[in-house]
Amino acid sequence: MSQESTTVEVKILDKEYLVACPEEERDALTRAAKHLDKKMREIRASGKVFGTERIAVMAALNITHELLEQDSMSGATKSILESMDSKLDNALGKPSE
Repeated sequence: MSQESTTVEVKILDKEYLVACPEEERDALTRAAKHLDKKMREIRASGKVFGTERIAVMAALNITHELLEQDSMSGATKSILESMDSKLDNALGKPSE
C-alpha cells in the first residue's frame, strides 16, 4: 500500500478546501467532508448559531458527542453481553472464567 499523497478538493458550506491525503483515503475524506457539510448546514438552518467558525465548532462538538456515545454504547453492550454470558454459564452449570 502506497502512502503517496494526493490533493483532494472538498466543499463545505459552499467554500472549497484543498486537503492532502493518501490516495487510498480519498473516499473516506470525501465522505467525512460531506458529513461535516451536512451537520454544519443543519446547524446553520436552525438559525441559533451565527458565523462559520461557531457553526464549525458546534458541528465538531455534535459529531464528537455522537462518536463518544457510540463508544460508550459499545462498552455498555460488551458489559451486558459478558453478564449474560456469565449467567448462561451459571445456568448451564459451567464454571466462570
